Amino acid sequence: MVRPSRLANLAVLAAVAVAAPSVRAQQMIDPAQKDAIEQIVRDYIRAHPEIVVEALDAYQAKKEEQERASQAKMLTSRADEIFRSPSSPVIGNPQGDVTLVEFFDYQCGYCKRSQPDLERLVKEDSGLRVVLKEFPILGPASVTAARASLAAQKQGKYLDFHTKLMAFKGQLTDQAIFDTAKQVGLDLDKLKQDMNDPSVAAELRANMDLAEALGVQGTPAFVINDQIIPGAVGFDALKSQVDKDRAG
Repeated sequence: MVRPSRLANLAVLAAVAVAAPSVRAQQMIDPAQKDAIEQIVRDYIRAHPEIVVEALDAYQAKKEEQERASQAKMLTSRADEIFRSPSSPVIGNPQGDVTLVEFFDYQCGYCKRSQPDLERLVKEDSGLRVVLKEFPILGPASVTAARASLAAQKQGKYLDFHTKLMAFKGQLTDQAIFDTAKQVGLDLDKLKQDMNDPSVAAELRANMDLAEALGVQGTPAFVINDQIIPGAVGFDALKSQVDKDRAG
């Protein structure tokens, strides 16, 4: 007696043979045999549709494992760019024993939702170092905001400007960005000049390239040691990962 699992394997193998036959298989299987095999496969799948779900689940699991392995490799090979780039803004303790990296966009509602969590983490954890990766993917205003924020570093106002923009409600426009810059005491003429500094464009290009290499497709995305955490996961989840990293 052929067990269902064994029959499933035979059906799958038959399907593969029919779908992608080798030259030798083509010579061995005549049209009548091919039709018979296809009918066996169709009948078995109709009787046991769960094997399709199982196959898809197995494929998805394998794909996710491959993505995790690729990400782990990138996190190791590009650690300096991720965690120690001198051009990326740092908040919290610059000499902290744990580093949290955030890819974000000023127009991202989930990033704005995560901002209080980050502020609380920095306030409560004196050993936390946070690296901010400007990742403007939500339109021209996002790009303008990112360029302005990086330029604000040259006036020592990055954190003030960043925090104010993250708290901004409503449609983000160039005018709103520059009004916010004035509110935190930035020199607008110098800011606009510094926005065109080649280092600003280089930082944004580097962040885009890094995000692509890591498989970061949306915001916010956090990186802690060898973990990439997508989405607004909340204070507790971030703190748990920070504590885990600190414990080694």
